[in-house]
Amino acid sequence: MNTVRIDRRFRGPENSGNGGYSCGVIARALPGPCEVTLRSPPPLDRDLQLHADRDSATMMDGDTIVASAMRVDGPDVEVPRRPAVEEARAASQRYVGFYHHLYPECFVCGPDREPHDGLRIFAGPDADSDCVAATWTPEDDYADAEGYVRSEFIWSALDCPGYFALLKPGLPALLGRMSVRIDSRIPIADTCIVLGWKIATDGRKHTAGSALLTASGSTLAVAKSIWIELKPKSH
Repeated sequence: MNTVRIDRRFRGPENSGNGGYSCGVIARALPGPCEVTLRSPPPLDRDLQLHADRDSATMMDGDTIVASAMRVDGPDVEVPRRPAVEEARAASQRYVGFYHHLYPECFVCGPDREPHDGLRIFAGPDADSDCVAATWTPEDDYADAEGYVRSEFIWSALDCPGYFALLKPGLPALLGRMSVRIDSRIPIADTCIVLGWKIATDGRKHTAGSALLTASGSTLAVAKSIWIELKPKSH
């Protein structure tokens, strides 16, 4: 058993961890592609217990299961579009989160986060498809000892673009499950293209795909995520 913490810096909602980052923390315990299911809101600034074997892992907050993970072959998604860097930057200018955001201090996509504090990935509508796109240039703060982006930040970057691809601005939804396959290590300071697209909707369950691409369009990592739309509050 190991102990892990989700620092407040890595929040999504005000009082819980960003879903992609939290999934990435438990995913570090497993080799290769894996699928993580969030069972309860990941608490901040608290020691969590991580139990892992070769094929599965569980993150616990005392007796509460925060997340569970298992090894998989990889998400069954195909990247539908590979925009150029200039196209992705233009899409980012159309980011709906600039005008309406449920969690404006989200580590990944919050416009209220200062530069060098959050990832500030603002995935906006692509002009030539139903995808959303942005660019991201990872900084030294997210590097491992060899100068590559740590895997939990790859998971983070793949998270929120999937939500914004659902094309329902202000949709109250939380990440429920995420599977990720990382195809290549990402050097710090290399500009990536971030892409998100809608796959399916079934009632309150929404499925999205997302990808990180090199500036030339090669695939670095892909994800498939399930978002659960929250029920309207009764009055």
